[in-house]
Amino acid sequence: MDSIQQAAALEKWGFTLPELYRLALSFYKQNSGKAIHLSYEDNLKLIAFKQQATIGPFDASSAPELGVLDVIGRDRRMHWQLLGDINREQAMEGFIDLLDNMCTAFRPYVEAVKQNRDETLKQDLRRMEADKLEKEKREREQKEFLEEGYKEELQRRQLKDALNKQTFQQFKSYAEIQFPGNPEQQGVLIRQLQDEHYHQYMQQLHMHNKSHIELGEEGSKRLPTEAGDTASGLDDCKNEEQQQDDNSQDKFITLEPAKMWTRPDIEEFKADVSQGEGDGVLHLDPGEIVTVRVPTMANGKSIFWEFASDNYDVGFGLFFEWSKPTTTEVVVHETDSENGDCDIDDDIQSTNEDLESGCVNIDRESLDDGSTTKPYVSIIVPLYRRDCFNEVYVGSHSYPGEGVYLMKFSNSYSFFRSKAIYYRIFYEH
Repeated sequence: MDSIQQAAALEKWGFTLPELYRLALSFYKQNSGKAIHLSYEDNLKLIAFKQQATIGPFDASSAPELGVLDVIGRDRRMHWQLLGDINREQAMEGFIDLLDNMCTAFRPYVEAVKQNRDETLKQDLRRMEADKLEKEKREREQKEFLEEGYKEELQRRQLKDALNKQTFQQFKSYAEIQFPGNPEQQGVLIRQLQDEHYHQYMQQLHMHNKSHIELGEEGSKRLPTEAGDTASGLDDCKNEEQQQDDNSQDKFITLEPAKMWTRPDIEEFKADVSQGEGDGVLHLDPGEIVTVRVPTMANGKSIFWEFASDNYDVGFGLFFEWSKPTTTEVVVHETDSENGDCDIDDDIQSTNEDLESGCVNIDRESLDDGSTTKPYVSIIVPLYRRDCFNEVYVGSHSYPGEGVYLMKFSNSYSFFRSKAIYYRIFYEH
């Protein structure tokens, strides 16, 4: 019986019986004596249905005694007793039907509440659907971001592994010189140098790409700058050995880029050099350029250099003179900025084409034609100012052939201040 009453109320009103009863009770309390005016008998009937729905059938044994003059109380008990043993659902249904019959405003009130509820449900459904779509979108974007990040990280690792493979032997030789007989310290230094080299490589590629964009070059000529573009840089690293083999078969000689990095132990380095545990100290007068001529060794593979200064920056550049060395000694040659000793611009260069980040092809015929009295000189590292008073600048370069390295330290841009340079040079055999 209860389920039938529930279904009937839901079909007729759009609310369950308890929900509809709460609406009817609320409507009665809010509007009794205001929007609705019921007779005394009708009010007694509604109150009886309310008591039956709330407490249950009237029980005389548990009811309190009424006063002699409590006429209203006796009337209420009489109407309550008349309901007999009807159940709670029947009492609620009787309250609703009686209120609906006596008050024409009740049904529109229920319809308005139902419409507002349905609209709220629709809004909640729309909001839930929008939240679901937004959540799916965020999850999809997050998944794509993670997948893209994984690809970029994989490309970075592959690029770094390729760079590490290229520089391992040179860094290993340098580490063995710095920490002889200490493989653990050598390994730590090699990893530090490889990390520094990777970051400098990416920074140089970024600057190179930026300069190309400013010059208006096509995107297809860009070098990789971001993690997503490192695939092209990785292909360059992987194909470098093959490219070198191909170049060796034609008339060009490939001049590899220099590798440069820094380290922080500047005070210890300057102390070692000052005590004679290195090549020495150079003093640059205002406007002066000093060239350190370092010949290649017959049994050597590459050159390493380190330098630092006191308090101020110094111009540094590395060049290669394609001439047969006449001595195996390192020679220091001092010149004024106005009197260069070769066809290289001795002024400080400001250029976006930093040759530390790329290779240069040298025409073999230009070296062998003998048409000039001066030997051909290649730029390995352009001459520009370095903040070598903060850190020790370190670098290496693989021999391109037989010749003389020209290591230039320049103070040509300073008119009043002298500079002190601490430097050290050694070879890999």
